Amino acid sequence: MIYSSKPKIGLVGLGLMGHGIGRNLLKNGFPLTVLGNVNRKPVESLVQLGATDGRDLATLVRESDMIILCVTGSPQVESLIYGDSGILKNAREGQIVIDCSTSEPRSSAAINADLASAGITFVDAPLGRTPVDAEAGTLNTMVGASPEVLETVSPVLKAFCENIIHVGDVLAAQKIKLINNFVVVGTVALMTEALRACDQVGVQRQALHDIMSRGPLKSGLLQMIMDEILKDNLGGMKFSIKNAQKDITYFNNMVEGQSGASSLSSDLARVLTLAVEQGLGENFLPGLVNTN
Repeated sequence: MIYSSKPKIGLVGLGLMGHGIGRNLLKNGFPLTVLGNVNRKPVESLVQLGATDGRDLATLVRESDMIILCVTGSPQVESLIYGDSGILKNAREGQIVIDCSTSEPRSSAAINADLASAGITFVDAPLGRTPVDAEAGTLNTMVGASPEVLETVSPVLKAFCENIIHVGDVLAAQKIKLINNFVVVGTVALMTEALRACDQVGVQRQALHDIMSRGPLKSGLLQMIMDEILKDNLGGMKFSIKNAQKDITYFNNMVEGQSGASSLSSDLARVLTLAVEQGLGENFLPGLVNTN
């Protein structure tokens, strides 16, 4: 479907990413209805910029052409889809649901099938980059959709994304996102363990950084993680250990039973679980440097 005017957007989830998404949708002229959680500040902020407070999910669904979900993961998405006041019971044929959360492919496959049977299109479009990029409208997104659906949703995604990467048909994006996060989280875990190893064997962390930053390991991730840890800043990557544990669990579930399934991801899951058990789950991922 190609809209003759800007489609009405419903945005559910106004956390670290959601507020910036909403702000840029409004900035680009999209009629916007929002639904937040306990914290009312992001809702009030966007209402002041011109959004409508959806108050409840059923109302938001009825007033929207496209519904964007930006929540923690599959349990939250499932609740929004299948709840008594949820999307499946209140949506109409022809609406589009865009899941920008990092969700589990098995769950998304069931949701896609159930929505399709009701004439509703499902698009998986998980996000990359940071809350700062969300506010700036420069996020990355991986999109799983047919070319025709991609053409329909691209003007909306362009409102808050700098790069829109079409990775295949529906569900492909969630799979790519989990593989990408496996690499990112695994690299951060390696960096933090390397810093702890410096302490254990009595060499300077700074010396390791100096070597790494002048060789093939020099990267934006090195700057985001190791540079900031050396400045006593554990907030260089605003992504919680608990969320990282969730994503690696999803990754392991996805590859379970596959030929050549990753043993590294199982070890990574144990590292993250240990950090959560030590009470570090709400800390940002660079806080792995403080695990025992």
